[in-house]
Amino acid sequence: MNNDKKRVFAIINPISGIRSKGNIPALIKENLDLSKFEFSYKFTEYAGHATMLAREAVDCSVDYVIAAGGDGTINEIAKALIHSDTTLAIIPLGSGNGLARHLQIPLETAKAIRTINEENSVKIDYCMANGHIFFCTAGVGFDAWISKKFAEDKHRGGLTYVKNVLGEYLKYESRTYTISTGDGNIEEKAFLVACANASQYGNNAFIAPGASMQDGLMDITILKPFNHLEAPQLAVQLFTKSLPKNSKITTIRSNNVTIHLEKPEVMHVDGEPIPVEKEINVIVKPAGLKVLVPTNPSHSIIEPIQHAIEEIQYNIMSDIKEVFKRKG
Repeated sequence: MNNDKKRVFAIINPISGIRSKGNIPALIKENLDLSKFEFSYKFTEYAGHATMLAREAVDCSVDYVIAAGGDGTINEIAKALIHSDTTLAIIPLGSGNGLARHLQIPLETAKAIRTINEENSVKIDYCMANGHIFFCTAGVGFDAWISKKFAEDKHRGGLTYVKNVLGEYLKYESRTYTISTGDGNIEEKAFLVACANASQYGNNAFIAPGASMQDGLMDITILKPFNHLEAPQLAVQLFTKSLPKNSKITTIRSNNVTIHLEKPEVMHVDGEPIPVEKEINVIVKPAGLKVLVPTNPSHSIIEPIQHAIEEIQYNIMSDIKEVFKRKG
């Protein structure tokens, strides 16, 4: 054993996203520079297991912990690494991959692994919403309602997310929120209120295209109610980084916010739905997490297309398996 080598530990969620995970350890060994790193891994076995494994890695002074999974898995692992000497590495294997996309980490597994070899570490902010740690977005309103529906759906992937959005949009009723920051209070009827540490939800849906994870602030995006004729323009702007130009959008930058609710509902924290009674308190914690990012990020128009094709194939196979399961 070479004690000069840095230790890399991969935590792999076998059920996140749409891709098979059985070959991930072999891919890591193939693409990781084993002359520099000692590599080990474990597959998660239950909810919360990733956090436990990550805490053990911190206690053992592991240099790099790889989160191989979706945004939920990354959140579980990253929150155990905050304010430690252990650095997060990401292999995005989920549906939205919001954090990886914001940090410009490749979606292609081999390329994401090779990013680790560069050892280019940066410090990023994280946030807390009612005590729940998040790294990308938290919020209330339509997006939180969709996160609940998405969590209940047996299918995964961006296409399933779109299906839920289209199915729930016509039925959803906006609510009035009082939004309090150090600059005062705003009372607004809103379709959604998003607290964005990162620029996007995932799948390149940019709810706050100007958001930075290194400025100690969050972008609080308020989307006011809109009619059906305005919906297509909003959708286009969401995916073209031009949403702030819309007259239905108000953006506030702050390091803390309290959102007062009319009545109990659900909020989401990095896409995970959580019931909330009266208010949501969100604060930014600056420079709390070390993460590996590409030294010279590249942009691929092919990767998102390949990912969409994989989602279609996955959902078709899931439907076929469900039919045979019912017949059996």
